[in-house]
Order: sequence, then C-alpha cells, then structure tokens
Amino acid sequence: MSVVPDSYDKPRFLRAAFAQATAIVLSFVLFAAGIAVSPPGFAVVGSRTPQAAGDAGSAAAPSNPPPPPPPRADRSEGTTASGPVRAQPPRMPFYVATKGTTTIYLLGTLHVGFASDYPPEQPFRKPILAALDASPTLALEISPDELLLSQDDVNRYGMCRSECLIDYLPDAMWKKVETRMRNNPEALKELRHTRPWLASMLIETYDTLKAGFQSEYGTEAQLQNVYLRAGGKIVGLETLNEQITTFTRLTSAQQREMLAQDLVQTPAENVADVKELHRLWRIGDADALKAWDDAKSSKLARNPALAAQVDGRVVYERNRRFVQRMVGLAGPDKPVFVAIGALHLGGARGVVELLRKRGFVVVGG
Repeated sequence: MSVVPDSYDKPRFLRAAFAQATAIVLSFVLFAAGIAVSPPGFAVVGSRTPQAAGDAGSAAAPSNPPPPPPPRADRSEGTTASGPVRAQPPRMPFYVATKGTTTIYLLGTLHVGFASDYPPEQPFRKPILAALDASPTLALEISPDELLLSQDDVNRYGMCRSECLIDYLPDAMWKKVETRMRNNPEALKELRHTRPWLASMLIETYDTLKAGFQSEYGTEAQLQNVYLRAGGKIVGLETLNEQITTFTRLTSAQQREMLAQDLVQTPAENVADVKELHRLWRIGDADALKAWDDAKSSKLARNPALAAQVDGRVVYERNRRFVQRMVGLAGPDKPVFVAIGALHLGGARGVVELLRKRGFVVVGG
C-alpha cells in the first residue's frame, strides 16, 4: 500500500487536526489514543499522541465549531481588601529526584490546554520556575527541531492513497466510524485514507478540539517561552522516528483495539473525560492521574489482552526509554529539567517509580 505523497491536498481542517494530533498523539500519546490504552499523548499526556507542531487553535474539526467559552468572570473586579487579585498557576505534577549530587526535575505536561492555565504574570509555580532556571538542559519528549518535521511523517506513515481504513476494519466497526462522523462528512472522507492508529488519534482529536483545548497552550510550548537560561539547550528524550515507530509497529489487531476504544463513548462523554483529565492535571497528583486513567482503560477496553499490549508498547516501553535517557543527561551538579506527558509519571511502572528503583529519592516539588 503506497503512502500519500507530500503534495497530497488535504482540507485545511484536517491539516490543523493533524497538527493537533502530532501534539496530542504520543504523550497526551495516551490521550489521543484515548488514554484508554494509556491517549495525551501520539502520548498523547501520557501518551498516545505524538506531540504536534503547528497552530491547532485554527483547527476546525467539526463543521462550524463553537468558539471556546470566555474566561470565567472575575466577580472581585480584580481587587481585594489587601490589593489586586493575581491568577495562580495550576500545581501540575512536579517532582524532584536526587541521587547524591545528581538532580532531575520532573514535570508532567499536557500537550494542549487553555490560556488560563498559564497566567501571564506567573505562568508556572515558583519552584518550577526556579528549577527551570537552575537547569542547563531542558529535555522534552522530542526536540523542537524534530517537531517541525512531525506532520510530514504522520502523513507518510499514517495515510494511504487508497481508502485503506475500510480494508483494515470489519464491517461493523466501519459502520461505527461512519455513524460517529455523520455530521462531519469532510473529515470522514479523509479518515478513509488513514490507518487505524491514526484514525483513532484523529477521532479523539476532534473531541478535544470541541472542548476548546489548543496546542498553543500545551505545557511544552509554554516552558520554552520562559526557558531563557543563557547557554541552555533543549533536547529530546526520543527521536521522532522512535515516536512514530511506536504506532506503526502495532499489529492490525492492536490498532483496531485503539480505534474500538475511541468509539465506545459518545463525543460528549469523551469531552467530559478530557476535561476531567485537565482538572486532575491542574491538581498535580501523578498517581491520581494514573489511577483515573487505569480505571478508564479498564472500562473502555474491548479486548483486555490487546489493550495491555498497546499499553506496553505506547506507554511502558517509552517510560523505560525516557528514564534511561534522562539519567544519561543528568550528572553531578548538572541538573536536567524533564517535561513529559503527565500520564507517564505515576503508577507502579511510571517514571517516578522507575527512578526510585534506580536509587533516586523522589519527592513532590
């Protein structure tokens, strides 16, 4: 099956959705994948969604989508008896790992968000800003330079010239896709040319866009805006090829499991889940996030064995890779600031526990 050439002409809405999917698809890699196989992801916060470059704010997933709701009105009129009211940044999952004189700062990210998540006066809590300033290296899932190439690679490995999605799916599942996209015929037309792993991410992305999230307000983008350390460098913990390969090496059955999970719930239910994920991220407890994600995964899994296989490939193999590389970047009196999807951090096989097994003392920041 031949892949789509660079000149393939996609409608603007799909190009924008791809940009979102390449930012929602592998760290929020879990997110787009539904976090159900644990989407956000590419990992997708966790992790089924590759991080995407581009302006997702212009994406138009559904026809004539409603504008994001305005910020909640400040009933205090901006003042209190003691002075002006200042918006407070969310806690976010933030940890400090130490082993001797080696320090790793660890921040759990969302690859999409709202402007209100990053108050202009202070976009992050002071301990996070201090850690960022102290670190000569900022490590993201993949480097910003590689993100510039991500959309082309998603197109190359996730799309076909033919209407291949129909060939990959049993009739009953294809009917579900048609039903799900009945109000968005242009999107359905393009989905026909995708492989199941990408179709899964795009369907999840449409629901995310309906909730008003934008990749412009993803944590990684905001961190880079404030990372002004002289001589500091930004690196990736994995290559773009490694991220994409995570999905392209899934078997057809595993890819169908991903897609089946995204079709279990209604769009409204998926939007509600995205908002709950965002709420838990703002609270900042990585273990609570992972527990919520595990419960959702158990509920949505159509084939538990296949779902576990997808989790192993998309989440846990990448967790081990992340830890190996962040430890290699850090050194005595040479701290590294690591920012990866929040769903990668918590749980028995999460990054925090893997660091502890390597002898690090890990505490909440």
